[in-house]
Amino acid sequence: MIVRCVSSFFMTEHSTWVAEWAWGLLLIVLTVLIHTSGLWMVRQTALRALSHPVLRRHHRIMMLTITSGMTLSAAALHGMEAALWALVYRFLKALPDYQVAMLYSLNAITSYGHANLQLEDRWHLMGAMEALNGWLLFGLSAAFLFAMMHRLWSLDSE
Repeated sequence: MIVRCVSSFFMTEHSTWVAEWAWGLLLIVLTVLIHTSGLWMVRQTALRALSHPVLRRHHRIMMLTITSGMTLSAAALHGMEAALWALVYRFLKALPDYQVAMLYSLNAITSYGHANLQLEDRWHLMGAMEALNGWLLFGLSAAFLFAMMHRLWSLDSE
């Protein structure tokens, strides 16, 4: 009964604006949690690799490998988060199929945009919210990569 009441509140024409904000904010919180958790795991793995004696003897290879791994991991996190948005778009029937939803989501989260892909009219605000989410996530990734690169470069002075 409660689920039906809540879902009807979020799915009526009169409350579309509220529904878009609710879905968008929920997805922003979820993706930031996923992203920070994922970056934390990447950090832990990189720090373990830094302490490995064989890798410390081959400093340049270590730096290239760790940097590549961190960058690929961050890109994978962004892809998973775009997929989460795409799943919600399909759940809301805002886009016709998963392939279109994924392409739209990747376009929105990167702020690339694409003129031929649009959400159903009543969900347009979510596209803007996903772009905002992308900016936040890319900022987190850039800060993380900067901090880890600084840590790697500081090993040169040891």
